Amino acid sequence: GELVGLIGPNGAGKTTAFNIVTGVYTPTSGVITMAGRQIQGKSPVTICHSGIARTFQNIRLFQNLSALENVTAGLHHSAERGLLGTILRTPKFLRQQRACTHQAMELLATFNLADKANSRAGSLSYGDQRRLEIARALATRPRILLLDEPAAGMNPQEKIELMKLLAFIKEKFSLGLWLIEHDMKLVMTICQRITVLDHGETIAVGSPAQVQANEKVIEAYLGKPDEAA
Repeated sequence: GELVGLIGPNGAGKTTAFNIVTGVYTPTSGVITMAGRQIQGKSPVTICHSGIARTFQNIRLFQNLSALENVTAGLHHSAERGLLGTILRTPKFLRQQRACTHQAMELLATFNLADKANSRAGSLSYGDQRRLEIARALATRPRILLLDEPAAGMNPQEKIELMKLLAFIKEKFSLGLWLIEHDMKLVMTICQRITVLDHGETIAVGSPAQVQANEKVIEAYLGKPDEAA
């Protein structure tokens, strides 16, 4: 239920951590648990079913599908569709299709995208694409949502709106948020707890105030003066 930040210099291993947790990479050692069950080495599909969803540093939408179709795609993993029912378009299949469309439209409305439901995802503005990707991730009904640099490329006003949106998501959907972000104002304003990575190692964990005052964090970000010089 927390909103947790993951920060560190470029190349620190932040996205790698996300890739390991979500099954894109298989860890060489260590244990990852979700609700008491080990998930390391599982497929991305299995990990998604366990309740973990993510967005990407570079937006990964189905560019040629509509906004509605993108969100509906996130709902398919929870639908019980048999091959025969899908081919014959049975009443049960059609009911599920209508239910998925209804749920997808509700999510689009939550992100102020309902009027763009039939627009091609690739034609949307950058900010709308970011919100659409979050809506699609939420369609999988996660317990934890991983966001990889959601503010990248946004202007100051869009970042303010994003901060409000993330706080709203956490409360409305009762989930935990794990956030990679380089915008320190955003991180320090909304995160309850922050982990700092440097060269793959955790160098600090704590509240925003504790992290900002940590000497190792200051050195990793700002550099340490050379006393000899």
